[in-house]
Amino acid sequence: MLKLAERYGNKPADEYPLLFQRILQNTIRDHFRRQKVRSFWTTLFSSLYPQSDAAEENDPLDTLHDKNNNSQPLEPEEALDQAQLIARIEKALAELPARQREAFLLRYWEEMDTAETAAIMGCSEGSVKTHCSRATHALALKLGEKGGDLK
Repeated sequence: MLKLAERYGNKPADEYPLLFQRILQNTIRDHFRRQKVRSFWTTLFSSLYPQSDAAEENDPLDTLHDKNNNSQPLEPEEALDQAQLIARIEKALAELPARQREAFLLRYWEEMDTAETAAIMGCSEGSVKTHCSRATHALALKLGEKGGDLK
């Protein structure tokens, strides 16, 4: 509206709708052209600099797609296989004793070290290592006997 008023205020009023439509179309087109160029250069330069917390929220690399890119949606068959594998892992985790499950999830899911895990569980670091080892072996057996091929 401002462009119309500034540049075409001397035109007859019956031309305003067409002028406004053309100005709006061109402004939108310019916006998307600039956005495309900025995204291209941001993507190129983002690989040169370490990622910061702010950059992770709006990472331009998330918009890139190619055949081997993991950000691509899975094919239906792959998605089904992945969902079935996750369900089998969750079921196997649920069958573990509570202390083994707790130690395993804190260490490997929450990525805590043994000292942090021991403090949360209220036991020694050696106990955490024992529980994790037993949980890992039990999961390997349970998933292996069900034909689990964990690639």
